[in-house]
Amino acid sequence: MGDIKNFRKDWNKPKRPLNFELKMEELKILGTFGLKTKRELWKARTELSRVRNQARSLLALRQEVREKEEPILIHSLSRIGLVEQNATLDDVLNLEINDLLSRRLQTIIMKKFYFKTPYQARQAISHGHILIGDRVVNIPSYVVKVDEEEQVKLTPESIFNKILSKPEPESELGSPETENMEIQAASTEAKISTDEKPATEAKISTDEKPATEEKLSTE
Repeated sequence: MGDIKNFRKDWNKPKRPLNFELKMEELKILGTFGLKTKRELWKARTELSRVRNQARSLLALRQEVREKEEPILIHSLSRIGLVEQNATLDDVLNLEINDLLSRRLQTIIMKKFYFKTPYQARQAISHGHILIGDRVVNIPSYVVKVDEEEQVKLTPESIFNKILSKPEPESELGSPETENMEIQAASTEAKISTDEKPATEAKISTDEKPATEEKLSTE
């Protein structure tokens, strides 16, 4: 047992934090999921590492012990939507950091309510605009369970009810087929104008020729 005043860290730093490729990958993940600091990313990686270690330890057990312990791990992971109910330990070992970050409340509401950015979704959570059932949840990193996903909603007095709106489907005027038709029509008009130009010049030259001959004969 440790001192209750000095809690143990629930995250581990990478072994080479100054690696350029690792830094670029971390910054990309931070921007994609709207994480505040790298510490949130390190916490998720530590949790994913813990789950993988559990799966590896189960693979090393005897078959009869594994048959009892494996369903418990699979059930706990299926409750939060990381794996299916009929998944195996190989599916657990194939989990990635994006799978875990996709189950955060911040990511769930961004996709469900069409927030413009993940940081706008984070602001809505921090300011108490999100309900899960009848309780306000103001923790962006809260892992949403599968049975709670349908209960996620905006508070009735939230201003985001007016700001956010479902994107409208493409209108007939803005559809790709209409644009292609407009491009074809423009190219046809350009071709017609190009074909008519020499004929017009020939007509002008034909009209001017008799006038020139008449002038010479008069002289």
